[in-house]
Amino acid sequence: MTNLEESLRRELLRTNRGGAYSASTLVDCNTRKYHGLLVVPVPEIDDENHVLLSSLDCTVVQHGAEFNLGLHKYQGNNFSPKGHKYIREFDASLIPTTVYRVGGVILKRETIFQAYEDRILIRYTLEDAHSATTLRFRPFLAFRSVRQFTHENSVASRDYQLIDNGIKTCMYRGYPDLFMQFNKKNEFIFQPDWYRGIEYPKEQERGYASNEDLYVPGYFELPIKKGETIVFAASTSQVKSSSLKSMFQKELDLRVPRDNFYHCLVTAAHQFHNREADDTRYLLAGYPWFKCRARDTFISLPGLTLAIDEADYFELVMNTAERGLREFMKGDPLSVKIYEMDQPDVPLWAVWAIQQYAKYVGRDRAFDMYGKLLQDIIIYIKDGGHPNLRLDDNGLLYADGKEKAITWMNSKANGKPVIPRSGYIVEFNALWYNAVKFCALMAAEKGDVKGAGVLEELAAKTKKSFVDTFVNEYGYLLDYVDGNMMDWSVRPNQIFAVALDYSPLNQQQMKSVVDICTRELLTPKGLRSLSPKSGGYNPMYVGPQTQRDYAYHQGTAWPWLGGFYMEACLKLYKRSRLSFIERQMVGYEDEMDYHAIGTISELFDGNPPFHGRGAMSFAMNVAEILRTMKLLEKYSYQK
Repeated sequence: MTNLEESLRRELLRTNRGGAYSASTLVDCNTRKYHGLLVVPVPEIDDENHVLLSSLDCTVVQHGAEFNLGLHKYQGNNFSPKGHKYIREFDASLIPTTVYRVGGVILKRETIFQAYEDRILIRYTLEDAHSATTLRFRPFLAFRSVRQFTHENSVASRDYQLIDNGIKTCMYRGYPDLFMQFNKKNEFIFQPDWYRGIEYPKEQERGYASNEDLYVPGYFELPIKKGETIVFAASTSQVKSSSLKSMFQKELDLRVPRDNFYHCLVTAAHQFHNREADDTRYLLAGYPWFKCRARDTFISLPGLTLAIDEADYFELVMNTAERGLREFMKGDPLSVKIYEMDQPDVPLWAVWAIQQYAKYVGRDRAFDMYGKLLQDIIIYIKDGGHPNLRLDDNGLLYADGKEKAITWMNSKANGKPVIPRSGYIVEFNALWYNAVKFCALMAAEKGDVKGAGVLEELAAKTKKSFVDTFVNEYGYLLDYVDGNMMDWSVRPNQIFAVALDYSPLNQQQMKSVVDICTRELLTPKGLRSLSPKSGGYNPMYVGPQTQRDYAYHQGTAWPWLGGFYMEACLKLYKRSRLSFIERQMVGYEDEMDYHAIGTISELFDGNPPFHGRGAMSFAMNVAEILRTMKLLEKYSYQK
């Protein structure tokens, strides 16, 4: 903890399952513009999150001497006030808990984010002290979007009002009031000032502007006795200060300990939950900057719900997603907050998600819940309803991705796709074949013999064309084919043709695909997005935005792809690959102590030491690791 080279690389994320979050490093030094103690959506302004309270510095005062436990990075690599040197213990197995020692003073700090409320709670306990002790708290306010910075200005309001054991204040019109309260009487000393030149090294690394000024309206001061506990709350609504202690304890009692790999992932899965005011349910694609995206929702849904025995939440999210999908298919404006519903593979991933649901609850219930949706998706695609998805006479789907990124490999440079995947795209058609076969099975089981026959005929045509189009003489699959343009790059998208329940490939072809993915794409952190033997291999996701855009899908490793790879291995080799898959999972378990504690980063460098990069927590990665654990359990019990 006292080694900033180590501690500043590790981040903590806590969410309220309502879109708000709290994030920083282990030593409470913000290193991203996205970091903050209370970061909330402000729909009255825009659809971004906004940092209201950036941090809260605590100072221990004894015999007139002050010991500030805070930590900020300023320009010129200067850290102040260096409170990390007082840290003696840190534990995040239940909630983030830091123990500070200042001479004879031992102070414990515990942080919790209240579920479904925009409220951060911090509990301070004076575990030991040999003389009278006072605590002083300075709140650092930002009141800005996570994508912007704030600087000293004359527009910011300095007004505040005293409330029950605290104050409320609002820096700018349009923002909600920020309520800061303690559970006991305190004195607020109005001493407005700007702290200038606070720097965020993560933004500096990424080639962005990296410094801002934060406003401190003054400080709270209150005495504390040995053994006494004080609770601080920062929120967008006022509460009775006398309820803060019980509120903290109630939240604490609901927490699941992060005492093993699985429990860490379950907690991480719950962090992606997002319940809106109208009770619609979503899955956020990641933190700290991702919204709810359609493709990510359907890929993540089985792992984040069914794999942890939460089918009820699958249904809640699917109800919201189905409404959006139907609105898109009808050409109506979307009434749900799901982005990128127009991507051509979204309905195909929706079918895949329902297929996983059917395996969990049974096909009868799945048909009752989503049979009509499955039928409507197939008809929609067959009839050419999608503006960028055409079913050709050969049974393959064609999509135009020359000018706009339409697959999960969506990085852009100068407004154009870095990887212009266009035409017959390998995973689109693997998903299509799987969808047609699954829907044929469902139709047959429900007595629709004619409908099932039509679908089986289409599937047979798709299967032949898939093999003729994508299988090459080197034993792997072309990534996409558009007329005479064939992409021979070895990419991980071919793995879906093996991992999905219905594969257009024969046994030998599937083994060949898995073998080449093992040799050229497999890392301890998932599959590389491009083989090192292919042209343009760029495995290090570092540097300014443009440099990172070119590396994003050109060799970086993605754990969610590793989930489908491991499913393909188990499908082909069954129990004989169990120990291999278990060893592969160790690479993910190691991540629980790095980057964002207890969750999985967005992507990893494709070369050793495979550093985590991008967003601190990514839904598809967490989901696929959980789904793999469920598959391991299933195959372990099979004879």
